[in-house]
Amino acid sequence: MKSVTTHQLSEKSMHELANIFKALSDKTRLRIIKLLEQGELCVCDIVAALDMVQPKVSFHLNALKEAGLIRDRKQGRWIHYRLDTSDMFKRFLVLAVIEKAPPDAVRKDRKRLGVFLKVKDTKIKIVGVRDKRNCCGK
Repeated sequence: MKSVTTHQLSEKSMHELANIFKALSDKTRLRIIKLLEQGELCVCDIVAALDMVQPKVSFHLNALKEAGLIRDRKQGRWIHYRLDTSDMFKRFLVLAVIEKAPPDAVRKDRKRLGVFLKVKDTKIKIVGVRDKRNCCGK
């Protein structure tokens, strides 16, 4: 059994810390955190809110997930994201982002999200949940 040295532990900790701050150094990721402040969202919701293509949004979500700032859960072929509040240090960082991000920074994102959710709800009522290719079918 190989023992882990203090130096190896501190290198790992420094790497994790650098990943957290790297994830928080991008405006798009800060917008995502601010959107998730109100609860869990599906990838399609975030794509609509940010008005970006899905691969680009997924890249940013992956960076936040790798830093341990968000969690995901799979429902069928859709992935839903929420803030990860299990680690106190990361929770404080996320709360600081939410508190310091100006409301104007995400006003348009929230407006687009609201319009998308209304349309999505209407589609589900009219088409039914069977058509999951277009949306997560909440």
